[in-house]
Amino acid sequence: MTDTDRGRSRDRESAFYLFTQQWLPACKPVLSLAWVILIFLFIGFIFIPVGLVTLQASHSVVEIVEQYDIGCVPKPFRINKVSYIQDDSIPKNSPIDIYYQYIKSRSDQQLLRGRKYHDTISYHPVEFSNDQHILPCGLIAWSLFNDTFTFIRDREELKVNRKNIARKSDREHKFGKNVYPFNFQNGTVIGGGKLNPRIPLSDQEDLIVWMRTSALPSFRKLYGRIETDLDVDDVVVKLVLSTTSWLGRKNDFLGLAYVFIGSSSVTVAVVITLLHLLSPR
Repeated sequence: MTDTDRGRSRDRESAFYLFTQQWLPACKPVLSLAWVILIFLFIGFIFIPVGLVTLQASHSVVEIVEQYDIGCVPKPFRINKVSYIQDDSIPKNSPIDIYYQYIKSRSDQQLLRGRKYHDTISYHPVEFSNDQHILPCGLIAWSLFNDTFTFIRDREELKVNRKNIARKSDREHKFGKNVYPFNFQNGTVIGGGKLNPRIPLSDQEDLIVWMRTSALPSFRKLYGRIETDLDVDDVVVKLVLSTTSWLGRKNDFLGLAYVFIGSSSVTVAVVITLLHLLSPR
């Protein structure tokens, strides 16, 4: 055998040559009827328990909801307000999240880089005040949520922690650490809350939470956390008080989806089995 023949033989044995000629080993399993049934049953037996556990976690979240802008206390309860604002159904363990319920009129680059970035298309119509740029600009920042709430238990005010309510990724990557509010809410019409011009945007978590827009028209935003357990007979003024589970806030969708997929898989397995028994091949 010549050197040329040996070289060609080595080339044909190389991985690249085998790959280009599609001579690679392959596994082509043939799914029998028994394997198909077992796969569907396996999916069902895995997804159904996971879905039930997820639903149980969602149902363990305690929520008290009241639309406070209509009236502080309904007429039937105005004589005895305490009977209205207390909830005796179940104790609530800390931390207890407090939410308020409320597209594009903002400048993400300005929030991160400061006044040197100007894009009048993004934050129209709230862009100037007294012939100076506004920071943060846009209608979303202009309408910053400014309602305040006080929670009382046994004539003692409950402290609400307003720190760490925004996402860490938003604080670190979307709001500048050296960007400070400028000329904000200085116009003739005040839209919402004001900002401390001496605190950078990355530390103003009320603004960060408010600026995160929702994909749906109905949503909740985190207002603060009560770091104290609330017992059965505690008295609080209500908006939305919500405990959390290992999945987060109350949400049945994920659990129902798991149960649906698992139940569908088991149903398909049973149907295939019955069809095979009735008309075997």
